[in-house]
Amino acid sequence: MTRLLHTGDTHLGYRQYNEPARRRDFLEAFQQVIDDAIEADVDAVVHAGDLFHDRRPELVDLMGTVDVLRDLAEADIPFLAVVGNHETKRDAQWLDLLSSLGYAERLDGTPRVVGDLALYGLDFVPRSRRADLDYAFAAHDADHAALVTHGLFQPFDHGDWDAAEVLAEADVDFDAMLLGDNHAPGQERLRTDGTDAWVTYCGSTERASADEREDRGYNLVSFEAPGADGVAITRRSLPTREFAFIDVELADGEGVERVNERVTQYELDGTVAIVTVTGEGERVAPAQVEERLREQGALVARVNDRREFETPDEDVEVSFADPDEAVRERVRELGLSDAARALDETVRASKTPDSRVADDVENRVRDLLEDDEAFRPAPDVSESTAEGTETAAAKLAGDGGAAGADAGTDGDDGEDATDESAGTDAADEDQGSLGDFV
Repeated sequence: MTRLLHTGDTHLGYRQYNEPARRRDFLEAFQQVIDDAIEADVDAVVHAGDLFHDRRPELVDLMGTVDVLRDLAEADIPFLAVVGNHETKRDAQWLDLLSSLGYAERLDGTPRVVGDLALYGLDFVPRSRRADLDYAFAAHDADHAALVTHGLFQPFDHGDWDAAEVLAEADVDFDAMLLGDNHAPGQERLRTDGTDAWVTYCGSTERASADEREDRGYNLVSFEAPGADGVAITRRSLPTREFAFIDVELADGEGVERVNERVTQYELDGTVAIVTVTGEGERVAPAQVEERLREQGALVARVNDRREFETPDEDVEVSFADPDEAVRERVRELGLSDAARALDETVRASKTPDSRVADDVENRVRDLLEDDEAFRPAPDVSESTAEGTETAAAKLAGDGGAAGADAGTDGDDGEDATDESAGTDAADEDQGSLGDFV
């Protein structure tokens, strides 16, 4: 029998809500995973991607990671991993650096045999490049085989990559796919096209978003009898910082007093307190509630109120007091391409929840790259219109643009984990090769 600890989406280095303590929380959760692996005496720890939150982790994050992995190495337990979308770089990966130091191994298309199990790896692949994949893997003679990879797979929620297709097209018969990227744990057994395998997400080890209300944890996976029948998956929870989710539905006429009354019913010392306001009541100023949350000892205080309120039917004059309209007017004047306007809509003005914005932007970018017309600039704004308009955006620009800089934030949970892979890697060209670090 071979026993693995399956983890992923540790997002080391994430300073959530710009709070240093949250950065430590992510490292401590990873430390707990490794401590549990040593105590359980597993045959290997498998990490399914997004070890780091960013493609440019800071030195303190790298040092903390090495300290944790050193404990695992001293216990003679291998750390086997793939590269996720948050940390991927165009050149050498951070996982390669850890490998060169002897603390990790990067899985690929050749089998890494642990006990009677052959492990393979497939790094995160952008959707626009998946059509070129042939899912060719080197042969093995072990009793079992498992594929470790990173992405949003069907049949799970938000899936854009078909796990059944991967299993059918692979030239190795896998008994399991050990997945990362979806922060919600889950498992399904797929019996299609002559394949029979378990597909499972381990979930994240810390809450990277206020949407992640369930307990965090990891999977223990055992391979015993041949085939999928011999695979056993057990879920283990982790002790992480408490999130206090306070949902308040306001009746007509109720407002901030009712919200604060509910807040006082909770023990909030050291918690991340998230208040979500719904219902027919009055507008709620987040600052008043957040002050009460902090008075009760909350480490982080956030108020989400996405209700829509009617505005009086009157002409609205754009001014310094309305930076959102100033930004919208300036965007119209820029003559942006269809692609740029689509991304602006997704990031700044759409109804997409904060926790999904990064994924939506990434998916849009991939789709737009396949459309040659998407990046054509829009027709120029007429000079007569531009000369005859004194916009607030221009005034803001003359004042340094400080007011407009925050126009795209909701002020509620904007520090949730984002998917930097949607952006450009051009800045990575000034990063040194592995030879510069070892």
